Amino acid sequence: MLRFTLRQVEYAIAIWDHGSVAAASAHLGVAQPTLSASLAKLEEQVGLQIFIRHHAQGVSPSPAGLRFLGEARNLLTYAQDLQRDTAAAGNAVEGTLSLGSFATIAPAFVPQLISSFTRLHPAVTIRMAEGTQDELFSGLRRGNHDLALLYDVDMPDDLTLTPLASFVPHILLPAKHRLTRLRQVPLVALRDEPFVLLDIAPSRTYFTRILEQAGITPKIAFSSPSLEVVRGLVGQGLGYSILITRPHGDHSYAGDELAVRPIAEDVERGVIALAALKQMRKTHLVSAFETHCVTYFKTSENIL
Repeated sequence: MLRFTLRQVEYAIAIWDHGSVAAASAHLGVAQPTLSASLAKLEEQVGLQIFIRHHAQGVSPSPAGLRFLGEARNLLTYAQDLQRDTAAAGNAVEGTLSLGSFATIAPAFVPQLISSFTRLHPAVTIRMAEGTQDELFSGLRRGNHDLALLYDVDMPDDLTLTPLASFVPHILLPAKHRLTRLRQVPLVALRDEPFVLLDIAPSRTYFTRILEQAGITPKIAFSSPSLEVVRGLVGQGLGYSILITRPHGDHSYAGDELAVRPIAEDVERGVIALAALKQMRKTHLVSAFETHCVTYFKTSENIL
């Protein structure tokens, strides 16, 4: 016989998400003593201390509690999906989807994906968050993201990937750079040029690897985790860059004209994919969004 209830699990997940009983109480509209009593009963029934209490500073999961909460969230997701299936004969696409996105991918694709999907499924709410690759991995593992849109580079084994599209990187140059006279730029021509690096994982290793595989040690003059700062530095004539994302209109944020040229050699392509935690059971909503993304990226006008 099951020793704990889904309500107890729901309360525990809320305490984890909000970092304290008080914050979870305010979010759920449930009295603090009720939540505290529910948590104490749950810990007694499962035989472990789920949270470590910090005086006046909320709570944090114990190591064993963190494992329990991860599986408990999976159980709660399954129960919620089962309830929706029962209510709508298994065909409903509704609820809230949490989508994480790599910072440079988000502005190019996420608004269109959200808009087109919610037009098809108006009962769906999508919450989005941008981050670095490591932040997205952490968000998936903690259950903060159902899916993450990122580049398929250095992926850990606990994630499953749905490839969406691949892109050839390009060389970004100041508009009046001498190499703009070429239709394609060989990497060797960049050997002595100052390099402006998009300094965010995994982009930094991906772009430097392209140069190193061509036998070039990049002369990094500037680096920034911001795509627009990199484009601005190039626009000011302070170096070249190698990028995948190409905003519409080849001008920097400040209005400097930029030139984009293909790389003459065949180089490693950048693959955009949707990542999910392997251990999480996919809901109808998650599966529907994955299918929508695959269809979206198959449409040629949606590709950079």
